Amino acid sequence: MTSNKKKRIEDLFNINVLGSGEQPMLFAHGYGCDQNMFRFLYPYFENEYKVVLFDYIGAGNSNISAYSHEKYSSLDSYADDILTICDHLNLENVIFVGHSVSAMIGVLASNKAPTLFSKLIMIGPSPRYINDAHYTGGFDETAIEELLETLDSNYLGWSTTMAPVIMGNSDRPALGEELSASFCSTDPEIAKNFARATFLSDNRKDLKSVAVPCLILQSKKDIIAPIAVGEYTANAVQNGRLKILEATGHCPNLSAPKETAEAILEFLD
Repeated sequence: MTSNKKKRIEDLFNINVLGSGEQPMLFAHGYGCDQNMFRFLYPYFENEYKVVLFDYIGAGNSNISAYSHEKYSSLDSYADDILTICDHLNLENVIFVGHSVSAMIGVLASNKAPTLFSKLIMIGPSPRYINDAHYTGGFDETAIEELLETLDSNYLGWSTTMAPVIMGNSDRPALGEELSASFCSTDPEIAKNFARATFLSDNRKDLKSVAVPCLILQSKKDIIAPIAVGEYTANAVQNGRLKILEATGHCPNLSAPKETAEAILEFLD
């Protein structure tokens, strides 16, 4: 790979490689966020692992000019980008840490390249957000339709109102304000497209193909991914372990980094 192409890929995804270890840990952020959401979590792993951080195209300091509405209307394209990053950095035996929707993006990437990943760590995953007759996703179809309509008509208003609710931890309002600022800094059209790809996805069948060990981390109270979803995910993969955190809210990587890190370290050991 030429140096120009390497630089282009690094700039596309705002890739940052930290740490003194050899085995890579790739941290993938959730909807409306960027790699900054892991700033309290990844330091726990820098001494033993190679920490890889990045921003999806359209998020954070990625190259937004590379964004394609058509391409990124599916989570598959985000999974392909994960594989591009791993190939660019010549990563092997990757420990994938995916928050929220990135948990399922990691599942898709692992199924596309099953020998690339050694473990999947899913923080607040959801293979399907909409309930059906034999599955509890946390939302009925009407609620998701209304959410998407609100995003279309008033994205900034939705972000300001909902971010603190999603974050939880009302006794620490700065956390909700940070998530709100992250949502509001995202281009509204990109955010709407990513929301549709996220909330209308159904990756339940994809879980069954995952053979690597999986840790599912679930906050004890999470309005986006209730405990029933974590239980379903842990049971659906071939080798899954569910850990219920004392943390509340959908972003324990930000609100409870020590507890989240300890659970991951225990799993890795």
